[in-house]
Amino acid sequence: MAGKQGARKEVARNRRARHEYSIEDTLEVGLILTGSEVKSLRQGRASINEAYAGSEHGDLALINSHIPEYKPAEPFNHEPRRVRRLLAHRRERDRLLGLIRREGYTLVPLSLYFNDRGIAKLEIGLARGKKLVDKREDAKKRDWERQKARLLREKG
Repeated sequence: MAGKQGARKEVARNRRARHEYSIEDTLEVGLILTGSEVKSLRQGRASINEAYAGSEHGDLALINSHIPEYKPAEPFNHEPRRVRRLLAHRRERDRLLGLIRREGYTLVPLSLYFNDRGIAKLEIGLARGKKLVDKREDAKKRDWERQKARLLREKG
C-alpha cells in the first residue's frame, strides 16, 4: 500500500523495526515540520529508532523522534524531541487509530525521506510485536537462505 517510490533521498531508517515487529501494512504519510527541522533533515541528521506513531489529540503523531537543532537558525530553533503531527487522509487516519485502540497494533516508523518533489515523508508500518520464538524462526530462515545461496554459487 506504500506510495510510489521513485527518486527518494533517505534521511533515516529504522533498521530494528523489521526485526522487532512483523509489518502487516505500510503507508506513506507527510509530516508537519518547522523550517529548522527541514534544514536539519536535509543535512541527513535524524533518528527514528525509538520513535512510534500514535494518537495525540485525535490526530496521528510521531512521538519520540529526534531531529537535532540546526545551528544557523539558533534563536528560532525547534525542540529536538517534540511531537510532530502526521498528515494522512481522514479515513486512513481513523482506520489506523481504530486498529491501534481495538486490536493492539503498533504504528512503527520505517523510514524518513524526501520524495522526488523534495517533500519530507515518513513510511510507517502497521505492526504487531514479534515474540522471541518468531525472531528465532526468522534467524533460522535467513541462515538457511544464506547457506542455500552459498551452495548454489559453489555448484555453479
